[in-house]
Amino acid sequence: GWVALRVAHTWLCSPRNLLDMDTFSKSDPVVVLFVQGSGSSEWKEFGRTEVIDNTLNPDFVRKFVLDYYFEEKQNLRFDVAVFGAQDFLGQAFVALGEVIGAQRGRLERPLTGVPGKRCGTILLLAEELSNCRDIITMQLCANKLDKKDFFGKSDPFLVFYRSNEDGTFTICHKTEVVKNTLNPVWQPFTIPVRALCNGDYDRTVKIDVYDWDRDGSHDFIGEFATSYRELSRAQSQFTVYEVLNPRKKCKKKKYVNSGTVTLLSFSVESEFTFVDYIRGGTQLNFTVAIDFTASNGLPSQPTSLHYVSPYQLSAYALALKAVGEVIQDYDSDKLFPAYGFGAKVPPDGKISHQFPLNNNAENPSCCGIEGVLESYLQSLRTVQLYGPTNFAPVINQVAGTAAQVTDGSQYHVLLIITDGVISDMLQTKEAIVTASALPMSIIIVGVGPAEFEAMEELDGDEVRLSSRGRFAERDIVQFVPFRDYVDDSGNQVLSMARLAKDVLAEIPEQLLSYMKTRDIKPRRADPE
Repeated sequence: GWVALRVAHTWLCSPRNLLDMDTFSKSDPVVVLFVQGSGSSEWKEFGRTEVIDNTLNPDFVRKFVLDYYFEEKQNLRFDVAVFGAQDFLGQAFVALGEVIGAQRGRLERPLTGVPGKRCGTILLLAEELSNCRDIITMQLCANKLDKKDFFGKSDPFLVFYRSNEDGTFTICHKTEVVKNTLNPVWQPFTIPVRALCNGDYDRTVKIDVYDWDRDGSHDFIGEFATSYRELSRAQSQFTVYEVLNPRKKCKKKKYVNSGTVTLLSFSVESEFTFVDYIRGGTQLNFTVAIDFTASNGLPSQPTSLHYVSPYQLSAYALALKAVGEVIQDYDSDKLFPAYGFGAKVPPDGKISHQFPLNNNAENPSCCGIEGVLESYLQSLRTVQLYGPTNFAPVINQVAGTAAQVTDGSQYHVLLIITDGVISDMLQTKEAIVTASALPMSIIIVGVGPAEFEAMEELDGDEVRLSSRGRFAERDIVQFVPFRDYVDDSGNQVLSMARLAKDVLAEIPEQLLSYMKTRDIKPRRADPE
């Protein structure tokens, strides 16, 4: 989706203002926004606010419109300066996710960067652009299309294209094929406004009519063009479009058209978005489970997947940081329960499949992602790697917590990092099918060289997961092999940005699917 950031300088709880750089009047501030590319350390200027004359508490009107991706760490830098002078008033660094995840989408940050001076604060407000969330439902039919098949009539289908800024077209929808007719009626279908026209109501939408052929060489019948605005008029009247074939038009003097397409119905409704729920107060609760089975290798050996090198983080630590650093922006208390499984745990050496990494059974939460890493490294020194690889206990543990609050105010994400072959497949499938009815998602990152066929089955992208005749209510598992993200150039930052992007990309849809099946509407943010 797109997010508009409104920027205001203000002191909410202090009478002190921005640094005053003008001798005879107040400063004339301007804010410059810089963005960092994914996996890059380079800052690029994105835009500037207007200049507001002679004030230390400016409220800027100009918004920055940014593409927002939950699955990426989108770093922003705001520099405040005096217009027309070289005077620097301070800067603030923030991730876009922190602003979205802040209460009511408002985040206040201190400005820093001028040695020995208190620079004031910057207040950031994020709002989602409204036309991102509109979903269109429409139905079309055609009359007297050209006959293309030798032995029968045509098998028509429609292809919709949205136009891009550079004049090219991108396919955005295909209807089903209606067999053996020149007067097809297609099924109603839905499409987001942003997919059809990128939110620009007057942008051209091109529609091609084809005759389907089994060998894929579909015959072009004709085309017509419209726009969202034109389509939306069909709410009060039928709209009829002539289907034209430019080549036929050139060749035949008496050519009229290749048939007509009629828009039978068109309706628009707003759909709630991931940002609506986050702004309404839904908290993401992040839990980590790490594989401590013996197949990982002795942590003291360089060949071990848990090997702690002074120069490089292990695959486990890298995966944990990559995912955790994005998701922590949406968790207000920054306390993350963290467990290990498959080890013999002191003092009595019992095998455990859900031991707290911080060794505190009463409160397994660690403070921030750094706290989880610290506890993980500490556990490596105290437990004995063993086996088997059982997922079900920790999935059931998080599911038990998720089942306590099902009103949409809490959503749980469990990250399991493992080296491979699962020992309790039947119990894990049962646990996932049960969990699919709860407000939770599961991310599995596979490290090491093992084959991960069982994980692909749990992922359920191709075939919906089932256990003992029960099917999962929703697809809640996302699996990725870590090795697919190891960058040959050794650029860990880029590798981890790509890993986070792929494993987290499905979370917003999974959260929305839970809310939708339970008919949970986002709570309205308090008025400012």
